Amino acid sequence: MSSIQILDEATINQIAAGEVVERPKAVVKELVENAIDAGSTAVTVEIKEGGLSLIRVTDNGAGIEKEDIPSAFLRHATSKIRTAQDLLTVTSLGFRGEALSSIAAVAQVELITKTQRSLNGYRYIMEGGVEKSLEEIGCPDGTTILVRNIFYNTPARRKFLKSPVTEAGYISDLMERLMVSHPDVSFKYIINNQVKQQSSGNNNTRDILYHVYGRDITRELLPVHYETEDVKISGYIGKPVINRGNRNFENYFINGRFIKNPVITRAIEDAYKSYLMQHKYPFTSLYFDINPSLIDVNVHPQKMEIRLKNSEEMYPIIHHAIRDTLAGKEMIPKVTLTEDAKAKTGSDQPPKEKILPEPFEKNRRMQMEELQQKTQNIPLFQVKKEYQN
Repeated sequence: MSSIQILDEATINQIAAGEVVERPKAVVKELVENAIDAGSTAVTVEIKEGGLSLIRVTDNGAGIEKEDIPSAFLRHATSKIRTAQDLLTVTSLGFRGEALSSIAAVAQVELITKTQRSLNGYRYIMEGGVEKSLEEIGCPDGTTILVRNIFYNTPARRKFLKSPVTEAGYISDLMERLMVSHPDVSFKYIINNQVKQQSSGNNNTRDILYHVYGRDITRELLPVHYETEDVKISGYIGKPVINRGNRNFENYFINGRFIKNPVITRAIEDAYKSYLMQHKYPFTSLYFDINPSLIDVNVHPQKMEIRLKNSEEMYPIIHHAIRDTLAGKEMIPKVTLTEDAKAKTGSDQPPKEKILPEPFEKNRRMQMEELQQKTQNIPLFQVKKEYQN
């Protein structure tokens, strides 16, 4: 039997990275969330070969001070919290301090950053978790992170990735949710040097939904506004006519995070139960503003799940918010006729719409009427002769 040994730091980091960096999509998620936490109003995400060869995230946020750059790539180094007690009130998207260290452990990373008060920026390069260089350069305010050749030093992990097209699709889905969850941030998403998606950042949720999902869905949306002492619900839900056979359209965001929670999902689907057929799921894009002390976000490595401390109270709040919205709207518009319309048409059918002729059609009709008036009392042979002349 082999003796017990302590693993070296590089191996520890690569193992730990597996929980945070599952695929290129996870890298993009962590980097964009860092950009949003830094106060960015504009974020550009560029990928090549599905993120396998290059991921570049550029923001106009606060930047990183020179003395903090190496520390940012250490495990459990963060500016978001100081003690475990801070987890009860955390409002930032990131807080563990694992993202950059995990990414740097399995890829070649280049960081370019500059703060507003600094005259110059800095470039920091790491490969496989090992620092290569730190130099002073000229660059605009904000941060750019380039991640190249993900899993280059862990081929066993890389072979489990899908094709570049599939991996790019995962990132595209993520970017859509990031755009919808943060309508106040302008996003640009580039795939292989071509702009795939972008948002204005005008903080108009309906505009973002129109851009992401199109006109046919947006025109069938109902606004939701519901508020209690600890919970505020806003956003849009779809009329029952827009439904799918899966939950891809069932999105909700808690304090800016895209989250999946069984209590919230059940409340939404139960509220729609009398409106939808079995195995059909609604469209929702809901924003929950919840007191941070009532949720636990530290339950999933990728922060995709939360624990509600008062789930038995949350269910009826969500259920009522959706039921009240659906009940307050006519799902199937009815066409009714006035008594005058019925009398004129002689039936309950709506009168046919009178189609107005185009201008050229009016002129043609006038000419025909004038010709008819000229020829109505003329013998046929004279009319024929007049036409011949």
